[in-house]
Amino acid sequence: MGNFISLTAKDGHTFTAYEAKPEGKPRGGLVVIQEIFGVNQHIRWVADGYAADGYHVLAPAMFDRAERNVELGYDKEGIDRGRALRGAIPTDAMLLDIAATLDALKGAGKVGLVGYCMGGSFAWLSASRIPGFAATVGYYGGTVSENLGEQQKCPVMLHFGDKDGSIPLADAEKVKATLEPRGVSVFIYEGAGHAFNRFGNQAWHEPSARLARERSLKFLRDNVG
Repeated sequence: MGNFISLTAKDGHTFTAYEAKPEGKPRGGLVVIQEIFGVNQHIRWVADGYAADGYHVLAPAMFDRAERNVELGYDKEGIDRGRALRGAIPTDAMLLDIAATLDALKGAGKVGLVGYCMGGSFAWLSASRIPGFAATVGYYGGTVSENLGEQQKCPVMLHFGDKDGSIPLADAEKVKATLEPRGVSVFIYEGAGHAFNRFGNQAWHEPSARLARERSLKFLRDNVG
């Protein structure tokens, strides 16, 4: 179990982040970026899991600039509220918070990033716009296909499902065709829908989630430590 700490971005904005530490010396640092539902139980579970794998993990509360202590349900009301919160915060401001989280982890060694849904999109943007990441991993990032002109500064791995109701398969295939020649690892999982890594939820697709995590962990081992 981790704890919430306070961090400050370069523009002076103070925000919270869930911190999970490994036993003993960390293999490196890891930023975990939330879905649109806040730093909820699922994101804390992800952070705790990577801490158990040896990483010092921070999951920043990306919505603190608009509303604090956000934990939303997965129903229509939660989705609508999450989308509204995301729309209320400029992308560049959210990148400042990710950069501050990266800086807070540099004492752990190399730093990677893993993001989900909204966080999956920010995994791609962070790789191109924030210097200093050793690697980033994005799960079902809906805006990656809109930002293929971004030039990554570190190794990137992206995961998509072929049954994603939010991201057309054609978009995922476009990402794969465009980015793989540039060295990005892109995987599309058969039978997996959106949020297939969300354990304990109907979206969970165990074989895809298990394989994606194995690939992600090896990728982090190779590039972060």
